[in-house]
Amino acid sequence: MSSLVAYKLEHPICTITLDDGKVNCLSLQMLAGINAALDRAEKDRAAVVLTGRKGKFSAGFDLAALGKGGSDAIDMMINGFRLAERLLSFPMPVVVACPGHALAMGSFLLLSADYRIGVCGAYKIGANEVAIGLTMPRFGVEICRQRLAPAHFHRAVICAEIYSPAGAVQAGFLDQVIPEDKLIAAARDKATALAGLNMPAHTATKLRARHEALQAVRKAIEADEADLRS
Repeated sequence: MSSLVAYKLEHPICTITLDDGKVNCLSLQMLAGINAALDRAEKDRAAVVLTGRKGKFSAGFDLAALGKGGSDAIDMMINGFRLAERLLSFPMPVVVACPGHALAMGSFLLLSADYRIGVCGAYKIGANEVAIGLTMPRFGVEICRQRLAPAHFHRAVICAEIYSPAGAVQAGFLDQVIPEDKLIAAARDKATALAGLNMPAHTATKLRARHEALQAVRKAIEADEADLRS
């Protein structure tokens, strides 16, 4: 397990905590650590609570690495996209406990979980690609399309609108907002409740309900990768 990612099993759930000491950039190392933790969750047959450090879920990709370009930057982006697709189709329930800011790829991970709980406070949540000079990747468009409320889709994707936690519930980035000191307990309670579902039925229904979205996301990732590597 990466030093950036902690895994704690309390059957029937596990908690995966991201902490790089800063803003939880989704570097190649962080992404590898998350995937390793998810591998363990699958092996343990545990419902997942995915969370971050105090005040920060994730600010998205490592912008310094993106600025350098090259194969590492491309691999980072594609691995991030594939992580979101993995969460969207994960065989066990996934609950995100969002302790603060979630931007760009961080917000896309919110959109890939089964249930998302945020905290009250002056936190920013949204897809800010256009605001920082990036054309939204096809993947980003599709991951937003499958979860955001129709009235907010264009505002979030094209206008790069950033939401407060309460606004993020209306937009579709979050399902619930609670006081900060209750976040982890609430997320664990929710994951435990979801772990009580019939897992074969949960997984089959998840894949059926998200079939078209998953097809669109996978096709978008292929197209984005082809563009980036051309």
